[in-house]
Amino acid sequence: MLSETDKAFLRKAYDEARQGYDEGGLPIGGALAEGDRLIATGRNRRVQEGDPIAHGEMDCLRRAGRQRSYRGMTLYTTLSPCMMCSGTIVQFAIPRVVVGEAENFPGNPDFLREHGVDVVVADDPDCIALMARFIAEKPELWAEDIAEDD
Repeated sequence: MLSETDKAFLRKAYDEARQGYDEGGLPIGGALAEGDRLIATGRNRRVQEGDPIAHGEMDCLRRAGRQRSYRGMTLYTTLSPCMMCSGTIVQFAIPRVVVGEAENFPGNPDFLREHGVDVVVADDPDCIALMARFIAEKPELWAEDIAEDD
């Protein structure tokens, strides 16, 4: 069950995803928070910046800057994290991840859970719809993002 704080931060991640979509990129956004304090937001910028690792979660963490610890923080992401982003979550010991959706891409929630991360999947209809729309409109770009061969 999502708290009102969770819903608000997931909405910030969605707003980032929407902005990425409007820029011609992939609609995946993230937000990092500690309690009710927003640390940073970010979005997938692979297309915009020509950066293959600028996934939504990675961009958010980069924008958060150096953190002494991620204890007590939650990473909000509109889409279930890929293995690269999941590995980073584990590496930084981020204890909690709220995922907007895992319907269009299952990601790696089991890997995260096996490494002690509390994963909450929100099944957010806005996140699901935006990603489905993008995949239908730009299947080649989606396949590139998840490193699927044609």
